[in-house]
Amino acid sequence: MADIVAITLLRHGLTVANERKAYLGWTDSPLSIEGEKEILDLRGSYPQYEKIFSSDLSRCVETARLLFPHAVPIKNPLFREMNFGSWEGRTYHELKTDGDYLNWLERPMEELVPGGESYPAFSERVNNGWKQLIACKDNRFALMTHGGVIRDLLVRYAPKEKPFFEWGISHGRGYELIWEDRNSLRRGERCTLLQEAPIMGKLNG
Repeated sequence: MADIVAITLLRHGLTVANERKAYLGWTDSPLSIEGEKEILDLRGSYPQYEKIFSSDLSRCVETARLLFPHAVPIKNPLFREMNFGSWEGRTYHELKTDGDYLNWLERPMEELVPGGESYPAFSERVNNGWKQLIACKDNRFALMTHGGVIRDLLVRYAPKEKPFFEWGISHGRGYELIWEDRNSLRRGERCTLLQEAPIMGKLNG
C-alpha cells in the first residue's frame, strides 16, 4: 500500500494590523473581531488532524486554538513570517518616500529589509523548518503559519511551478499538499496533488 502523506498549510486569521494593511512579520497583532468571527465560522470545515504544527507567533497559535480546540499546537519559530525589521507595523503610505523601501519594492526577492531579512534568508529558514516538519511519522497533519511561508513552500513543492506573488492565500484557509509516498516527500520532490483547504471543489495542479 502506498504510504500517502498529506500536509495542509493554513494561514492565520485576519489581524488588527492586517486590517490596517500594515507590514506584519515577527511583531505580533491580535486577531481582529472580524478575523476571529471568520475563523469560528470555519470551525468544523477541516478534518481532525493527527498533529497541528504552528508558527510560535500568537496570531497562529490563537487561530489553531479556535479552529482545532482539542489540539495542542507544536510551535516552531522557523515558520514565522518574514522579518520586516524597521518596517514592522508600518503601511505603504508611511513608507512610500523611504528609498530602501522603494528599492525593495523593485527587487523584493533580492534586497535586504533594513533590520530584517532578505528573501533568500527567509526562504532558507523556512526550508530548515520544513526538514524538521517532514520528519513527522503521521500521514496527515497541518501547519498553521503565515502567507509568506505558505507561498515559499508552494514555490518549492506545488505540482506546477508558479511565481511567489501569484499564489493567493486567504486568512484561515490554505492548501493541502499530497505525496503518493513518503520517500518522494523526503527526496524533496513536488507533491502529486494540490487542493484548496478547506475543500472548495477546485483543484490546483
